[in-house]
Amino acid sequence: MELFPRETREPPEPPEDAPLAERQRPRDLADFEGQAHLLGTDGPLGPVVRGAGTLQSLILWGPPGSGKTTLARLLAARVGLRMVGMSAVLATVKDLREAVAAARVLRESGTRTALLIDEIHRFNKAQQDVLLPHVEVGTVVLLGATTENPSFEVIPALRSRCRVFTLRALEPETVKRILARALADPQHGLGERQLEVEAPALDAIVRLTEGDARRALGLLETTAERVRDRITRADVEAAVEQRLPDYDKGGEGHYDTISAFIKSLRGSDPDAAVYWLVRMLEGGEDPRFICRRMLIFASEDIGNADARALSVAAATAEAFDRVGLPEGRLILSQAATYLASAPKSDASTTALSRAAAAVDEHGSLPVPLHLRNAPTELLRREAYGKGYRVPHAHPGHFVEQQYLPDRLRDARFYHPSDQGDELEIRERLARLWHGTKPDTG
Repeated sequence: MELFPRETREPPEPPEDAPLAERQRPRDLADFEGQAHLLGTDGPLGPVVRGAGTLQSLILWGPPGSGKTTLARLLAARVGLRMVGMSAVLATVKDLREAVAAARVLRESGTRTALLIDEIHRFNKAQQDVLLPHVEVGTVVLLGATTENPSFEVIPALRSRCRVFTLRALEPETVKRILARALADPQHGLGERQLEVEAPALDAIVRLTEGDARRALGLLETTAERVRDRITRADVEAAVEQRLPDYDKGGEGHYDTISAFIKSLRGSDPDAAVYWLVRMLEGGEDPRFICRRMLIFASEDIGNADARALSVAAATAEAFDRVGLPEGRLILSQAATYLASAPKSDASTTALSRAAAAVDEHGSLPVPLHLRNAPTELLRREAYGKGYRVPHAHPGHFVEQQYLPDRLRDARFYHPSDQGDELEIRERLARLWHGTKPDTG
C-alpha cells in the first residue's frame, strides 16, 4: 500500500527491471521538469521548494503524466514528512483507518505523516468522510492527486480543507528535456546504449504523447527495444502502428491549418470546420489551443447574434479538461459544428475598435456630473450625481439620458447586425432611443 517504506522519507531506488518512466522519476525537486507556475519563485509552492515554507494538505489536479504523484512525493520529502501512499482504486476504508492510526501514534513522537492518495476522485463519499476529521486536525497531511476536477469529484468539506493546485500538460520542450535526460542517464535510463535519436523521431514521440511524460518515456522505451543504435521517425510510427500526418505545430502548417479552421467557422461551413479540426488533432495539436481559439471566435465573430455561443465555447474548454482524449474529440466536434452553424456578427468586435479609437483621439474625457459618484456631502454640493435618473423607476426600466462624455454624446460604437438575436437587439434599442442614436456605421 505504501509508496515508500515507513522508516524512510526519500524515494527508494527503482528496481532495474522497472519501466523507464518509473526509473526516471526525479529524486529531487531540482530535477523536476515543468509546472513553473506553481514551483517558480513567485509560485504558490515556491516557499516549499526553497525550504522556507510548510506543506499543508493539498490536491494536485492535472492531466495524466504531468507529474502529480512525483511532485507530491518530492514536496513531502523536501519538508521531511514520512510518506504513506495508496491508490484510491485499491484502498479500502480499513486501509485508511490503519494509515491514520499509525500516523496518530507517530505524531506523538514528533513524526508527521503525508498521506498520498493517487486518483483521489475514485474514493467514494464514505472513504472521503473517513479522511475528513484527520485532515482537519492535522493528523495527516493529505496529498491528493487526480485527473478529474476536484470541484465535482471531492466532497466540499474535504476540498475546503485542502489547497487545490492545477498542473498543466507538459510543453513539448519540457518533454524533450525529459527524453534527453533518459537517453543520457547510464544508471536509470538508456545512456549505456548510446542511442542516436533523429530530431523528427523525437518530435514524433512528443506529438504522439501530448504532454504526458509517462507515455513519452514509455514510447521511447518501446521504440528503443526495436532498434540497435538509431531511432528514426519511422521506428516511432512502427512502435505505435500509427503514421503521423505531416503537421508541424510550430511551423507554417500550424498557422495555415488553424487559419483554415477559423475561416471555415466564420464562413458557416461545419463540414470544413470538422475536417480542419480532425487535421489538427491527428497532427498532434494541443486541444486546449483549439478550445482557446473557439472561445475567442465566439465573441469576435458571433457575439450577440447568438450569445449562447460563448457559453458553448466555455463549456467545451471545461468539459475537455474533465474528459481529455480520445473522447474529448466529440466535445470539440460539437462545439465546432455549433459555432459554424450559428449566425455571425462582428458588431461587438467593431464596437470595441470604435470605442478604442475614440479614447485614442479624445483622451480621458471627464465623466458627466450626473454620472459621478457622490458619497460625501461636499461632492453633492459640487453637483456630483445631480440629475441622475434611475432607469428602474421609469416605465420599461428605461429613461433617456446622456451616458457618454459631452464631446461624444452623439457617438455610436455598437451597431447590431440583422443576424440572429442581434436583429431583436437592434430593434429594441431603436424603440428605446427613438432614433436619437442613429444606426449609422
